[in-house]
Amino acid sequence: MKKFRFQLETLLKVTRMKKDQAEVAFAEASKRLTEARDRLTELMQEMQQGHHDYDELAKGKITLGTLMAYNSFFDWKRQQIEQQQHVIVEANAERQKKLKLLMEIMAKLKSIEQLKEKRLQEYKAELLHEEQKMLDEIGSQLYTRGHRKEDAV
Repeated sequence: MKKFRFQLETLLKVTRMKKDQAEVAFAEASKRLTEARDRLTELMQEMQQGHHDYDELAKGKITLGTLMAYNSFFDWKRQQIEQQQHVIVEANAERQKKLKLLMEIMAKLKSIEQLKEKRLQEYKAELLHEEQKMLDEIGSQLYTRGHRKEDAV
């Protein structure tokens, strides 16, 4: 009997490659999101350190120039924090998009693999059926030969 050959093997290989690419893209998007969150944490710590430094200075006499410098610093840090929060929202949206794509590809791959398994089971059943048929024919021939020898004796 002919060897098992899955007609959609090429599609299966291509889908597996797409899955691998989607996994890499998802990992990269996750990494960017983590880096963005880490950057936000750094900015928040810088802001907190600035407030701490300002509080220490405010305990003594503070000049108008120093007050203006700290005011500008805090405004600048707030802008950086807001921008970083926006970056995080975008990175999270991109990560979700990559995750959705990965899930779709994995579902497609699973259905193709299930189809391949079904076809393989059908092939094995057909092979078993043909084997049984040949065994039945051999048995029938042996039986017939056995009866002819008995009739000849």
